[in-house]
Amino acid sequence: MQQFQASKPIYEQIADRIKRQIIRHELKAGEKLPSVREMAVQSGVNPNTVQRTYMELEREEVVETKRGQGTFVTENKNILDEMREQMKTEQIKSFVELMQEMGYEPKEMLNSLKDYIAKDGGIE
Repeated sequence: MQQFQASKPIYEQIADRIKRQIIRHELKAGEKLPSVREMAVQSGVNPNTVQRTYMELEREEVVETKRGQGTFVTENKNILDEMREQMKTEQIKSFVELMQEMGYEPKEMLNSLKDYIAKDGGIE
């Protein structure tokens, strides 16, 4: 069962989790997603929440629903590449904004990030 943050709608958190699975190639282009009911059980949420997640991902063209067959990760490489870049940019923006709030200058951020990555590849 997944833990969810109160600050963001659950359907968005599930959508983000699915997108991260696609970026990490745990879910591949053309691969079928679990049914709404299966995903609801796995996530510990109401099936309506998963339905909303899938509808949002379909609106973003990350997945496509084939009537009677299920929901599949898009095979459109451009959309997947764009999603990957967008998620990277969102993370960087969030990091930079937080560091700025704490008073760090861009040069300090860059040097600290380089040092962090150089040490053990950035993994603790």
